[in-house]
Amino acid sequence: MESLDDVIDAMIADRVIHRHRRKWLIAVALILVLAVVIFFTGGWKEHKGRTVDTLDAPTTLKAGRFEVGITDATIIRTPKTDYSPAKARLEVGLQLKNIDDEEHKSTRYMDDELLRWVVPGKDPIKPANVKCKDKKIIGYVLVYGLPAEACVATFEVSPSFSTDQTEIGVLAEEYKSDEGLFGASEKPYWQGEKAVAVVRVKTTLTTESE
Repeated sequence: MESLDDVIDAMIADRVIHRHRRKWLIAVALILVLAVVIFFTGGWKEHKGRTVDTLDAPTTLKAGRFEVGITDATIIRTPKTDYSPAKARLEVGLQLKNIDDEEHKSTRYMDDELLRWVVPGKDPIKPANVKCKDKKIIGYVLVYGLPAEACVATFEVSPSFSTDQTEIGVLAEEYKSDEGLFGASEKPYWQGEKAVAVVRVKTTLTTESE
C-alpha cells in the first residue's frame, strides 16, 4: 500500500509533466503557425536557389562588356480581326552601352544569350529578338565609347497573358583565357555567360491595332 508521501509525490510529478507538456504543445503550435505564414507569403520562395541580387527597375548595371539598363515592361495585345488571330507580346525597354575596356571593340549585343525572362516554375526564356535604333534593327552593333542606345527586348506570350510584374535576368560574359587546355590559346577573350542580377519590372498593358 502506497504511503501518503508517495501519493503526494506522484501527484506533484503528474502536474509537472502536464505543465511541461502544455508548454511543448504551445511551442509546436507556434512553430506550425509561423511555417504556414511563411509558406503562404512566399517568405523564402523568391530567393530559393537564387545566388544573384534582385533589383527593381529602372536600374542600370555593368554586365561584362556591356552596361545594361532596364527601364520598363509592356504587354502589347493585338485583338482578333477577320483576317488574323489575336496575339500579344511582352516588350522590355533597354538602354545598352558598349563598355568593353579590354578590347575596345564594337560588337553586336548578344540578345539571345545575355537576357532571360524569369518565369516561376519554368526554365528562363530567351527573347525572340532585341531591336535597337527606333525598334527597327535586330543585331544592332554597339560602338565602344558611344552613349547608350535605346533598345527593346521582345518575348512571345499568349494573347490572354497578363502580369503586373516581370523579372528579367541579366547575364554577362567573362574576359578570360582557356588556360592552354588541350592546346587551346591562352589569350583571353570574351566567353561564357553567367547570371549577374535579376531585375523586377512593373508591367503595364496596352492594346494596338494591326
